[in-house]
Amino acid sequence: MKTLYWIFPCYNEEECLNPSSEKIFASYEKLLSDGLIDKDSKVVFVDDGSKDKTWQIIEELGKKSKYVVGVKLSRNKGHQYAVEAGLEYAYEKKADFTITMDVDLQDDISVTGEMIQKYLEGNDVVYGVRKKRKTDSFFKRTTAQSYYKFMKKLGVEIVEDSADFRLLSYRAVGALLSYEESNLFLRGIVPQLGYPSAKVEYDRLARQQGETHYKLTKMISLATDGMTSFSSKPLTFLGKCGVFITSISVLFALVIGILHLCNVYAFSIFYYLFAFIAFNTGLVLIGLGILGLYLGKVNIEVKKRPHYFIEKTTEDK
Repeated sequence: MKTLYWIFPCYNEEECLNPSSEKIFASYEKLLSDGLIDKDSKVVFVDDGSKDKTWQIIEELGKKSKYVVGVKLSRNKGHQYAVEAGLEYAYEKKADFTITMDVDLQDDISVTGEMIQKYLEGNDVVYGVRKKRKTDSFFKRTTAQSYYKFMKKLGVEIVEDSADFRLLSYRAVGALLSYEESNLFLRGIVPQLGYPSAKVEYDRLARQQGETHYKLTKMISLATDGMTSFSSKPLTFLGKCGVFITSISVLFALVIGILHLCNVYAFSIFYYLFAFIAFNTGLVLIGLGILGLYLGKVNIEVKKRPHYFIEKTTEDK
């Protein structure tokens, strides 16, 4: 029960792949010498349709190390799908457990031994959880903390300060892959599995090479997927807003009627009426936008299109 498939999604990582692979290989050898993994364990690099020399480097690493496997997707599908592709590959190979983490190694690779120990103690899921967010900008730190609080308010079960650095047992991977939804939000799905879990805390490191490919637009997209995939409360909120606005409208109409009967014209009613109509119209448009998000998700889900295609692997002959 010690076969590890260590999964690293990669997208345009030619600058950091070689330096990172040296640290990954050193950690692999240490885990092997410590008896935490067996010799059938693999390091799996998943190329998410990179446009640079990422795949060529992965192929070279595969030739140098017998435990390195490269999986190349036919096109760029996004981080979550690349992780899913690696997990499915590991599941097909009957790996006892997997660890997923980003190849830039901002997640502390030194705690993987501790994660495996937690697995050997009987945990199917081990989350890597950040102690603090010192390396984040003020904006990213504030928005991340606000997002986690907002998701919990919506009733979404999510592990705070835990991204995609996690260990999953074979049965946990199988359960995860049974989710067929196209709008993948793994941070929300994994806690739903319900298997025994543990946490390992670590300090997130600064990126050493290259630049992050997880820009603000991608983070917003992932956050939106999480909200619309796991909670219908925004739709319920619209109904509550409708009741509130209707009540205010009736009250407003009564006030205007009373002022008219009392011949009070100290202010222009039309300006206030215009402001109210504008506000109400804006609320309707926001509501339609939220409905559009959900309908868009439904449209994608009902098509049941394949999540990705594997173009080739380094094991192909």
